Amino acid sequence: MSGTASHKEGSARWYRWQGDTLILYCKIQTRAGKDAFGELLGDQIKLRISAAPVDGKANAHLIKFLANEFAVPQHNISIIKGESSKQKQISISKPGRLPELADLKPAAS
Repeated sequence: MSGTASHKEGSARWYRWQGDTLILYCKIQTRAGKDAFGELLGDQIKLRISAAPVDGKANAHLIKFLANEFAVPQHNISIIKGESSKQKQISISKPGRLPELADLKPAAS
């Protein structure tokens, strides 16, 4: 076993780091009872948000939720892919905090 990787092989396929930007691969559940991170679904993480998917309200609510969780201004978060889909790719530039939902630390180089 190599001691250079910070996580097990095959795990954490639902995110990656690009420099100081965290990319999340998500499946969004709208109209949830509360905003929360959900279970891992293969190469995605489920995100539950209470907003309905109407007129962009769910995306705005999702960005606000993630900004709070990662301690960044909302403009540091963008939906790269899946603006009108439940499957989304989201970038978080310079997260100020990493929620304790999994090992989100960049791999040691």
